[in-house]
Amino acid sequence: MSETKVQSGLRKFLHELTLAQLQRAMRLGFRSLWQHRLRSLLTVLGIVFGVCSVIAMLAIGEGASYEAQEQIKSLGSQNIIIRSVKPPDDQKASQGSQSYVLQYGVTYTDADQIQATIPGVMVTLPVRDIHDYVWNISRRVDCDIVGTVPWYTSMRNYRVARGRFFTENDMAARSSVCVLGAEMVPSLFPLESPLGKHVRVGGDYYQVIGVMETRGHDATPADATASKDKPAAFRMFVPLETIKMRYGEILMRRRSGSFEAERVQLHELTVKVDSLDKVTTVAEAIKTVMEHNHKKKDYQIDVPLEMLRRAERTKQIFNIVLGSIAAISLLVGGIGIMNIMLASVTERTREIGIRRALGARRRDIVTQFLIETVMLSGIGGIMGVLLGVTIPFVVSHFAGMRTIITLWSPLLAFTISGLVGVVFGIYPAIRAANMDPVEALRHE
Repeated sequence: MSETKVQSGLRKFLHELTLAQLQRAMRLGFRSLWQHRLRSLLTVLGIVFGVCSVIAMLAIGEGASYEAQEQIKSLGSQNIIIRSVKPPDDQKASQGSQSYVLQYGVTYTDADQIQATIPGVMVTLPVRDIHDYVWNISRRVDCDIVGTVPWYTSMRNYRVARGRFFTENDMAARSSVCVLGAEMVPSLFPLESPLGKHVRVGGDYYQVIGVMETRGHDATPADATASKDKPAAFRMFVPLETIKMRYGEILMRRRSGSFEAERVQLHELTVKVDSLDKVTTVAEAIKTVMEHNHKKKDYQIDVPLEMLRRAERTKQIFNIVLGSIAAISLLVGGIGIMNIMLASVTERTREIGIRRALGARRRDIVTQFLIETVMLSGIGGIMGVLLGVTIPFVVSHFAGMRTIITLWSPLLAFTISGLVGVVFGIYPAIRAANMDPVEALRHE
């Protein structure tokens, strides 16, 4: 029993001795760095900017990727979207005052056939898109008037912020009601609520029964026909049957001396599949149906699930590229630390010789110089983390970009900075430890 106590006391003594040596080494290291404050500060700047760039670049990249993925998710991961696209090879035959009707795009026959013949299709969502001005007395907004069905909100993950969306009864009665996009409300109704008020499109009036939620820079329902210089969120939703009654299937564009007309039944058709596993199979089946029904390539099939997977892969590549670029800054900072520590070894040759002569072991010398390099890189890492966490908020405030700081990015950057201190401090420490004590004492 007494032998066990002796061993326990010896382990405790050695542990306390080790802690005391470590504390003394840290005090000596801090004193050495403090004596050359400016040089130490300039040395850690490489680590500071390296760590800062890792965190800031990953935060900016994460924010951009998040916005892209949210836009894709808003289309619905179980949805397949078919858009009408004007064929690029159509030859316009209008000359002078001649007129013609160009027919293309998705049809109601396509919608009926897809829902009736392809297994796994739960429901289809037809959309017509009319580009026109919406007026409230003297105020107007240039927007897309979207003719659709009551289940649009559930299929496209889009909610009504105020009021309600139109119903089956509104569809059947071909009611003159509408739901406004949130971004167009301040332009048309800056000082009052739009609910219950009326807006005018051409010679027709629509009662506002709801306002959609704000979705930021979202994709338009019919991207192929949307104006490129107009904010995508400027949309007004109207029952599809009302649009068919008011506009018909032929859309006319008047020009000087002539006019052209297009017959487009549906600008967009969204197909919802009952299972994620069937999305790819159903998309192939839809492609077959569309190729059979259309001699010309006047449609485009988008699969949000595939787009989301591509976006996730792009995000991974993007993070690797940004991380590699930022890691180069840390590498440069590490080289700077090694350079300064090698200079410090030369300057402190006599000090090293005295310590060796007084009984210091090589391990003590290695430990001393490693502690100093780790302190340099650690201080730089802390400063870099603080600066790196601040920059994304500044970018979000002034540039309006979304940035996301993940928990792992500061931890990763700080860990790498510590490893840089160890890796680039090993050689100077070993060089100092391998000095001949006699030659070191003779050094002036």
